[in-house]
Parts: sequence; structure tokens; C-alpha cells
Amino acid sequence: MNKPAAPAKPPTGADHEHVERMSTWMAILLVILVAVLINQLQWILLPFVISGLIAYVCTPAIERLAARTRLPRALYAVAAFLVLVLFASLLGALGVPKVINGLTAIVTEFQGIITAMTRGVIGDSEVTLLGEPMNADQLAGAVAAGVRDWLGSAGRLAALGAAGFATFIGVILTFVLLFYFLFSGPSVARGMLALVPPGQRPLIRHVATQVDPMLRRYFIGVIVIVAYAWVAAYVGLGLVLGIPHAVFLALLTGLLEMIPMIGPIAAAVIAGLVAVRYATGIGPIIAYTIYAIALRVSIDQILAPIVLGSAARVHPVVIIFCFLAGGVLFGIVGIILAVPAALVVRTSLAILYDEPREAPGRSLV
Repeated sequence: MNKPAAPAKPPTGADHEHVERMSTWMAILLVILVAVLINQLQWILLPFVISGLIAYVCTPAIERLAARTRLPRALYAVAAFLVLVLFASLLGALGVPKVINGLTAIVTEFQGIITAMTRGVIGDSEVTLLGEPMNADQLAGAVAAGVRDWLGSAGRLAALGAAGFATFIGVILTFVLLFYFLFSGPSVARGMLALVPPGQRPLIRHVATQVDPMLRRYFIGVIVIVAYAWVAAYVGLGLVLGIPHAVFLALLTGLLEMIPMIGPIAAAVIAGLVAVRYATGIGPIIAYTIYAIALRVSIDQILAPIVLGSAARVHPVVIIFCFLAGGVLFGIVGIILAVPAALVVRTSLAILYDEPREAPGRSLV
């Protein structure tokens, strides 16, 4: 009697290869899908990005304290959240009214600022614009009238109101998300890793271990630089030069410092226009020029290399490209993540190509 033939064993190797090939294509499609979603949902993602970055910076301290004291991690997560809420509340109570007053005063004196800038360019002479000769006062009046007409339309007023309401909701959502990210950040990270194909997870973990210290140092360095820019700008503009609205200009300088290359230039131009508006002679203008140069030298040549370390050794051309591309494609989210994305790409390529990543004095990008 013939024995029944044993069932054929499934070709496990072929199945594994098929799954790996499918996982690779799924990973590529996932990357494309994520890019499209970020492009379409950039304003929705902004609270997630901000709260996630804050939690990312605070998580090592929470983990270290929990490991050292052997107390529940949740206890330190709640404590960190309460400290951040208290700090944000104090900053809002002390800074927001002065910022609003300063912004209102600058908008009210907008024509005077434009007049001072125009007079500094053309002096008392006239220029022909659309066939009409105009002096500095007439040019400033035309610009101010155009801005008022642009802002005064019903559609733009409604858009400004909607933006204000959306900002209020976004702030509340940011704090809610911050609590969840602080409380359960590691589980969120593990869930994101589960989206990666199994065969690629060891590589992703290795890249993450190499990128993590650099990214964390970058974000902490940016916070230190922004805080320094706030303080230095207030001391220079308000206490030394005595320029009005110094609190608003200092906060604006710190916020724009987060935007590589373009932000500091914009902050210097805005503060310079205000300085020219209230200048009583050439002396205050020279003093402001000295202040602006000293601020840039202290940040670019001293503070940034110290607090950013190797994260600062990305070529300026790469930073400008990433910043512009991120802003055009993904809005504010792209601007925030432009330099970190460049750092991740640089480190990932160095690992894949088996090249040195921390060569002294050498920039890999």
C-alpha cells in the first residue's frame, strides 16, 4: 500500500524575499504618502510638530530622573508638563500685552517708519513713479494707503479673524498634545517604528542612535540661541540704545532667529527701520549698526558653534535650499524641520556609505 505523499514545504525563502520586496515598495509608497499628507495638512500638523519637539527635548531629563530616583516615569512627565505650562503662562502674562502694544504702535507709526526709510534712500529729492513725481512723504503716504486698502477689505479682515481663532485653538491643542507626548512618548516612538518594514528596522534603529544626540543638541541649541537673542536684543535696543518698543523688537528678533539665514536679516531690517524712525542724528544710526554687527558676531561666531556643535557644520547653501524647499512644500512645518531633515539625511548617507561622520573641521554636506 502506497503511503500518502508528504505535503510539500512552502518555499519560505521565496516567501521571505517576496515579503521584503513588497515591504520595500510599501516603504517607498509610505514616504510619498507622508510627504503628500504633510503638504496638504501642514496647518493641522503644526501643533503636533511643536508639542512633539518640546517633548523630544524634555524626555531625556524625565527618563534620567525616573531611573535615578526609581519613581514612576509618569510622575516626572506630569511635573514637566506643569512646569512648561507655568512658564508659558508667565511668558504670556508678561510678554503678550507688551508685544500687542508694541505691534499696535508700530502699525500706527507705519507711515512715519516708511517715510524715514525713504528719506534715508532718496533724501529730499523726488522720484517718478507711474509718471508722477513724488518725494519721501508722498511715497510713504502712497505705500501706507495701499497697505490700509489691502488690510481693509472684508475678505482679509475675515481671514485675519479666522486666523486668530485658529491660533487660539492651536495653542490649546498644542498643550493637550504636549501632555500626551510627555506622558507616553516612548510608546509613540515604538508605534512609529512598527510602521517600518521588519527587515529595515535594525538600520532605522542604528540611524536613530546616531542622529538622536545631534538632533537633540540642535533643538536645545536653537532654544539657547533664541533666549540669548531675546535678552541681547532687549539689552541692546532698549537699555543701551533706548529705542521704543524694545520688548516687541526683542521678541521678534528671537523668533526670527529660528529661521536660518533669512530670519536674522529680516529682524535686523525691521529693528533698523524703527531705529531710523526715532534717530535724531547720525550717532544713533551708527550705534545701531554696531549693535547689529555685535549681535550677529556673538551668535554666528561664538554661541552657535558652541551650543550646536557638529549640527552647525552644515553648508549654508544646503541650509538655504532646505529652508526654501521646506517652506514652499510644507509651510511652517517645513521651515521648522528643514535643518533637522538635512542633518538626518547627512547622517543616514554617511552610515549607508560607511563614511566618517564627525571628522574635525570637515562638513559632510
